[in-house]
Amino acid sequence: MTDTALYDIPGPLARRRHLLYGLIATAVILGIIAWALYLLFDTHQFTAEKWRPFAYKGIQELLLRGLGNTLKAFAYAAVLSLALGAVLATGRLSDHRPVRWLATLLVEFFRAMPVLVMIFFVFVALKVQPLPALVTGLTLYNGSVLAEVFRTGVNSVDRGQREAAYSLGMIKTQVMTYVLVPQALRAMLPTIISQLVVALKDTSLGFLITYEEFLHAGKLIASNLDYGLPFIPVVMIISPIYIGMCMLLSWLANWVAKRQRRNPKTEAVDIAAAEPGTLLPGAGHQPLQ
Repeated sequence: MTDTALYDIPGPLARRRHLLYGLIATAVILGIIAWALYLLFDTHQFTAEKWRPFAYKGIQELLLRGLGNTLKAFAYAAVLSLALGAVLATGRLSDHRPVRWLATLLVEFFRAMPVLVMIFFVFVALKVQPLPALVTGLTLYNGSVLAEVFRTGVNSVDRGQREAAYSLGMIKTQVMTYVLVPQALRAMLPTIISQLVVALKDTSLGFLITYEEFLHAGKLIASNLDYGLPFIPVVMIISPIYIGMCMLLSWLANWVAKRQRRNPKTEAVDIAAAEPGTLLPGAGHQPLQ
């Protein structure tokens, strides 16, 4: 038994009980999977008729075009959300009260407003094209959420770091740029990536305003009577791709975090040990008599 154990090491009886629980949970999960597969086969979801459309070049091009449109909308929304979040967070951290109040009002308003309502408002009321309307709604919502992420991350840095920077004569812009933001970025990165995943999934709302994104392409295929309404096959094709894109974002976050840890600016600097006979500055001078 180690001194660092957070709980008692289970004995033979507890290990057998845990093994039994694991076997029961595995059996339940396998049973659910088997039941789902039975329903799929029973409703003829794996028949050749329902899967035949995916072999056609036109259907493949439709899906690829929808995927490209999804990635385009996400790229615009991600970049603009990060920029808007940085601007609003700067306003919320401002020393000027009117600027801080205005930024707070905008953040709270866009965070509380459903993203679908904003998309429809821009599309219907302002008569904007589907892509700009989708990007605008995603930017306003995700940018306001990221603003709070940035503000919280900066405020989470130890107060002594801020005070030490000011004591060196730095102005606020330098303190934020060189001291607070680089340290806060590590804490903010997982939440930033999580919010970008939300933005990626919310691009699927574009099909409600006739934007031809990935889900819209799948809907056109699934509602086709010529292929026997292949709704489940479309879901089984589209879902893994969405999951894969979200996992790719998570991998990107881990890669950026590892590069930050290897950054010379964030690593400790090795200082050579003092050797015998090393004189401090001024140690060689004789005191005045």
